[in-house]
Parts: sequence; structure tokens; C-alpha cells
Amino acid sequence: MRLLKELFEKNRLWAEKCVEVDPGFFHRLSHLQKPNFFWIGCADSRVPANQIVGLDPGELFVHRNIANLVVHTDLNCLSVLQYAIEVLKVEHVIVCGHYGCGGVGAALFNKEVGLSENWLRHLQDVVRIHQPTLDKIRSPRGRSDLLCELNVVEQVMNVCRTTIVREAWRCGQSVAVHGWIYSLNDGRLRDLNVSITCNEETLPFYEATLASLAGRVATS
Repeated sequence: MRLLKELFEKNRLWAEKCVEVDPGFFHRLSHLQKPNFFWIGCADSRVPANQIVGLDPGELFVHRNIANLVVHTDLNCLSVLQYAIEVLKVEHVIVCGHYGCGGVGAALFNKEVGLSENWLRHLQDVVRIHQPTLDKIRSPRGRSDLLCELNVVEQVMNVCRTTIVREAWRCGQSVAVHGWIYSLNDGRLRDLNVSITCNEETLPFYEATLASLAGRVATS
């Protein structure tokens, strides 16, 4: 029990299958890390970054935390972002949320979740900013889904506002920041139509995306 033998056996079978399909897989993997994508996602166990986009290890650089937040005092996230952009030279930063996010639900409905509440204060700021739009939706599920989307948009903005991304753009480095959301119900990704490639695009894309989401609420 203490050694979790089942997981070691699954690891052995996985490694053997990889070599069977591609004998040089691990040799290449051990000598090179050259991903073109950096994924900032939720720590939820149902949202495995590599698998849902069909990429092998080494093709996607990943950072995950509760509710896929990008906080400007979080040196963990910022350090991974800095490494991805300045060292690995990724060209795409993807912030990916998901519907049914427990962190989003806890922040929206003020659930008591212990220590994690301190982290989710950042998400409650998103609730406060967009409270008028959220209040227009009667369904708790509908409000939660919208907040999942709004949170992605706000975290995309937070990525774009970091000194790391702004400096990369200032130096002419090709970096695009994208906002996506994942559905647990069908396994599909959806583009929230916020993809920013330079500082000048940040506010226009932000305003356009929020207007689109608000318009959808008004017609629902």
C-alpha cells in the first residue's frame, strides 16, 4: 500500500508502450525540451493539459494552480512564465479554464474551503468587477459558467500586464497570449476570442471580449 505498486506498474506499461511505438522516444526527450506552448491551467485532475490537446511530453510547458490564476505576487507562476518566455522562447501562452471549476464555485458562492480561501480572494476580485453582469443570470450554473469565462479573460490580461511579457514584446519577441475554456461534458476546448500579440492589442481585445460575453448574457 505504502509503495503504490499499482502506479509503478502503470508507469512501466506506459514506458514500454512508448518505446514500442517509438524506440527513440525517451532518448530524444532526455536531450531536448523545446516546447512552443506554455499552458496555464487549473490543477483539477480532470483537465490534463497534454492529453486534451494531444501533445507528447516535451511539447507543452505547463503551470497549474487552483482556478488557473495569474497573480502578480505569485513568484511560482511568474518564474515559470519567465522561464517559458525568456529561456524556452515559447511563442504561445495559453490560459485555459474549465466549466465546473470548484475554485470558481467556491469564490462565487462564498463557500468555506479553508486555507484555499486566501488564494481565491483573487478570484473574488473578478466577481466584484463583473458583479452587474453576473447578477443578470438567474441560474447558479449559468453564473458559474460565465465566471469561468470571465476569469480566463482577466487572467489573460494579467499575463499581458506582467513585466515579463511586456519586455518580450518591447524587444520584438513573438509571443501571443490566448484565452481558452474546456468543457468536462464533451472534452472540447473553446476559444474565447481573446488572443493578444502586442501591448497595443490588450485593451481593445479585453473590451471586445467582455462586450461579446455581456451581449450573450443580454440575449439569453
